Amino acid sequence: MIDTKALKDKILDLAMRGKLTPQDPNDEPASELLKRIKAEKEKLINQKKIKREKNGSEIFQGDDGSHYEKFADGTIKEIEVPYELPEGWAWANLNQVT
Repeated sequence: MIDTKALKDKILDLAMRGKLTPQDPNDEPASELLKRIKAEKEKLINQKKIKREKNGSEIFQGDDGSHYEKFADGTIKEIEVPYELPEGWAWANLNQVT
């Protein structure tokens, strides 16, 4: 008998790692999309259509390959990511994309 919970968990795990479908090398990297989203948010803040988040942060990968979180006050903290992402993907906080 098939353990549907285990199957569901495995499919979700594979999806999160980008392993369910082939990756298109011509797709724009997620980092470029995140830059466009950040620029659009800044534009809306300057137009006073939205407010700047007080506790906002963003995740980025340093030159050393480690991942860091930069907070609104300028502090930076190294973080651990649960797994490596496929080429062109990027870790992000929900507040970075909404």
